Amino acid sequence: MDYFEASLSRHRETRGKIEVRSRMRLDSVDDLSLAYTPGVARPCEEIANNPAAAWDLTWKGRAVAVVSDGSAVLGLGNLGGLASLPVMEGKAALFREFGGVDAVPVVLATQDEDEIIQTVRSIAPTFGGINLEDISAPRCFRIEAALQDLGIPVLHDDQHGTAIVLLAALINASRITGVSLPNLSVVINGAGAAGHAIARMLCCQDDDDRCIPVGKVRICDSKGIIAPSRAGLNDYKQELARWTNPEDEQGDLRDALRGAHAFIGVSKGNLLNGDDIRRMAKDPIVLAMANPTPEIMPDEAEAAGARIIGTGRSDFANQVNNVLAFPGLFRGALAARAVKFTAAMKFAAVEAIAAAAGEPSPKRILPAAFDRSVAVSVADRVAEAARQSGACL
Repeated sequence: MDYFEASLSRHRETRGKIEVRSRMRLDSVDDLSLAYTPGVARPCEEIANNPAAAWDLTWKGRAVAVVSDGSAVLGLGNLGGLASLPVMEGKAALFREFGGVDAVPVVLATQDEDEIIQTVRSIAPTFGGINLEDISAPRCFRIEAALQDLGIPVLHDDQHGTAIVLLAALINASRITGVSLPNLSVVINGAGAAGHAIARMLCCQDDDDRCIPVGKVRICDSKGIIAPSRAGLNDYKQELARWTNPEDEQGDLRDALRGAHAFIGVSKGNLLNGDDIRRMAKDPIVLAMANPTPEIMPDEAEAAGARIIGTGRSDFANQVNNVLAFPGLFRGALAARAVKFTAAMKFAAVEAIAAAAGEPSPKRILPAAFDRSVAVSVADRVAEAARQSGACL
């Protein structure tokens, strides 16, 4: 099937993926008087006197805004807010289908950081959480950081959702290859939002005692290995260099791959070939997550000796898909009435996803995307971690 053309036809047929329905019956005058005027005045007064009542009297306690400026849409680049709407609608549909969370796509006609921050602040009272999506780096780091005082959890899913699922995959893959995380040598290609968050988790830069640091991490961008002495690094790449390359190792991606146990691709398609895989250690792990075209196709990686191969696509085995994380993350945060996402909540999600795969195998290092029990398990562990860390209303 040509998924691209079929998707275009399906979108034209359905005119989008989501709709709004009333949870109250509206079949009589009494129904109307309860849902709207005059009865609705009483819930309004209750909330005015006690703002926390909005969690019980409105959809706030089960609703998330999916916010994007369209500056980094999938692997397509800066398409703008309107062109990102199909992705944000899809995200909202997945929230509902897999997590039972109501989500609203909010695409913006600005890419100015300050305007985005103020817009999210202005709409925040309507929602119990904010999912930032497809916002380019390094702007996404600053925007997310500036919104941590909203009193509701704010998460840039391209960073943290990707990192959570990736770490769960890597934990299970390392069980198969027999190379433990402290002995693992990992190369990340792509120093944007996802690469930054993955490196942060693998290097245990967040304060959580469950984190096991990976033995060696090298992160590459289009110019090669990010090293402390490399000229022209911006602030966040300098930070990456300090975490990942204190030895100041130099070279290009192929130099970094020599002897590495795992490749993590969050960059662009058709970047590697079989010879690159053969540079790696025996039985390497290849997680090529560029979308819609991975850094190397699974059949070529397998022919070159890769033991475990994952991509971001649903038509190949081992899909490293954020849908395993974000529905449960927000469901758990909403259930606990969390005010923010903590490191403990993120690592609770990692553990839940890794466990949900059962006994891992080379073709199954993650649970299936359609396993509805995953979001429930993630939500339970995330909510418990939120309560234990005191990050709740």
